[in-house]
Amino acid sequence: MGSDASSWPLVVDLDGTLINTNSGDESFLNSLRQGPVALCRLPIELFAGRSADKACPADVSSLDVETWPVRQDFIDYLKGQVEGGRTVVLATAADRSVADAVAARFPFISEVMASSADCSMRGRAKAARLRERFPLGFIYAGGSAADLVVWREAASSILVNAPGSVVRRAAQLREPSAVFPRPPFTLHLLRRSLRLHQWIKNALIFVPLVLGGKIGDAHSWFNAFLGFIALGFAASATYVANDLWDLPNDRRHWTKRSRPLASGDLSIRMGLLLAAAGMAIGLGLAAVLGPAAFAVMALYVALTLGYSFALKPVPILDVLTLASLFTLRLGFGIVLVDVRLSLWLLVFSMFLFLSLSLAKRHTEVRRANELGLGSVPGRGYLATDAPLTLGMGLAAMLGAILILVLYLIEDAIPRELYGNPTWLWAIPPAMFLFLGRVWLLSQRGQLQDDPVAFALKDRWSLLLGLLSGLCFVAALVGVGRP
Repeated sequence: MGSDASSWPLVVDLDGTLINTNSGDESFLNSLRQGPVALCRLPIELFAGRSADKACPADVSSLDVETWPVRQDFIDYLKGQVEGGRTVVLATAADRSVADAVAARFPFISEVMASSADCSMRGRAKAARLRERFPLGFIYAGGSAADLVVWREAASSILVNAPGSVVRRAAQLREPSAVFPRPPFTLHLLRRSLRLHQWIKNALIFVPLVLGGKIGDAHSWFNAFLGFIALGFAASATYVANDLWDLPNDRRHWTKRSRPLASGDLSIRMGLLLAAAGMAIGLGLAAVLGPAAFAVMALYVALTLGYSFALKPVPILDVLTLASLFTLRLGFGIVLVDVRLSLWLLVFSMFLFLSLSLAKRHTEVRRANELGLGSVPGRGYLATDAPLTLGMGLAAMLGAILILVLYLIEDAIPRELYGNPTWLWAIPPAMFLFLGRVWLLSQRGQLQDDPVAFALKDRWSLLLGLLSGLCFVAALVGVGRP
């Protein structure tokens, strides 16, 4: 080894080091988006010992390497090293075409060493090539167990995103010159990945129980609660699957780029594991609740995945699908507690959630227009479609109010379930004020991307919800009854 440490080049690994993701996993997902044939490559790419890129060579032209996440603190460190006169080299087991595409993002990389058809850059082969290429010594930055054999040959080591076991083993070789700790896998990260706040939507399961007159039935409450848990896990699994599928678009989105998978805080493999586990738990619990519940759950999962994989970019059909998914939650509740099917309630649900889904799209369309984009990333809407989404959304809003009034007249009040149904007439005005506020803020560009999440934080929406709930209870118990 040379004695002049300032002359040692800084050799950087790709996966988990230069980029905050795995290029092989990204290539697999990309090929999967191109067609179902890639499904057969999953065991080879993600779990076999050989290179994922060798198992499924990447179509680099379709890889959105420009948006692959990085650790900005490590990138800044590399820039500082270059400014101090040190050479930075990218050395990776990934395919040469992928390595070259990623290196093009970073002008400070002066050389690329990568795998090719006749040359491997994995494990001992990588260590031997680096020792041959830099006989006077080199600094190596990596973070996986496979990098240990390279650190043995390096003059100095830098640890990036290394798990605890690798940190301890690397420290036994020599004290690293710099450490960029791996962020811990926290409950907060898990909550964000599974979008547990979205479970509030599953409260629709309890609506048929309440409106069907089974408030005092403990068995119905147990079934509804178990169904709530089952649907929560299944929905979280589909959210993770959606995020995996939609990674390139999410990384170009103004808010979704901070999601755990898009930002690289959660690995693709962990995302696959969470999706599989959530799906197994959700469908398993639904099977316990009976064949009818399992059938509705399976329909919900199939429609959700169909939306994520195929229907999301189809204008108008996408929002109709979202409204159907909300209404399926009501259908699931009807099956769970075995109450009479109310067509008025289901139609009201379709109009209500169609309006809210259109409000979400309208917000995205307006935001795309403000940012100078021609279209909404990952959606089939153009930046000029705001008048369409506004008109359709307001029409659906008024349709929801009308159907709600007809539901009260034709179904709710004649059933004699309520002690004083007069209180129910406060609910349509409250619903009108809530939806009107959503659309007012959406048109002004002040609405968050998700109207449901907005409603859970907006004090006026919460106040209207509380008022509606109190009026419903007053109608049920007969407050003010003559």
